[in-house]
Amino acid sequence: MWKWLHPYAKAETQYHLCGKLSPIFAVLSFLLLTVGLLWGLAYAPADYQQGNSFRIMYVHVPTAIWSMGVYGSMAVAAAVALVWQIKQAHLAMIAMAPIGALFTFLALVTGAIWGKPMWGTWWVWDARLTAELILFFLYLGILALYSAFSDRAIGAKASGILCITTVVILPIIHFSVEWWNTLHQGASITKFEKPSIATPMLIPLILCIFGFLALYIWLTLVRYRVELLKEEAKRPWVKALAEKI
Repeated sequence: MWKWLHPYAKAETQYHLCGKLSPIFAVLSFLLLTVGLLWGLAYAPADYQQGNSFRIMYVHVPTAIWSMGVYGSMAVAAAVALVWQIKQAHLAMIAMAPIGALFTFLALVTGAIWGKPMWGTWWVWDARLTAELILFFLYLGILALYSAFSDRAIGAKASGILCITTVVILPIIHFSVEWWNTLHQGASITKFEKPSIATPMLIPLILCIFGFLALYIWLTLVRYRVELLKEEAKRPWVKALAEKI
């Protein structure tokens, strides 16, 4: 049933496939983010309560969403690596980690900037903010644990186990505004009946969300190719590739 997938299990095939897909997602992310950010920052109407300060959401909301999305993807990759012993899945997890850490950092910084005029302070120990900060430290912990071992395989396995056992942080972040009394606002665009945001503001936000998704995929493909080269450095196909450069 899955025989058609077997050729893609080879590291060399994956390397060249990522090379073909990388420019596509690079262009896609550039187009989506250019249109979305330009529309949201310059042309979307000002909010009737927050004025122009709401515009930071075009960076804050997408990075916050994908800070969780990346971690969930890492947990899936780590589970695949542990259950089916596919070493490339561990490489994919490690390739995603710095990207997720960057998105989480941007979500925290932009959230603080947005919170200053709204709450009168840069930071509060709000449930969602605190959980998001913990997520950032988890990303750093995974990267540090991976680097702590001289044997890359052991480091990848250890960091994978850490990722799987701490993925519970994601539902805590998502449902924190419902489980606890927090300053952070609830869902605005995921309501089933109707989003709590005007359409002229919503469309560029959706473009930015998909733009950051494309950016995440592009950066992952680039980093995954690097990880493949490190892992397969002694293989003939890598040596042949180096000779062509």
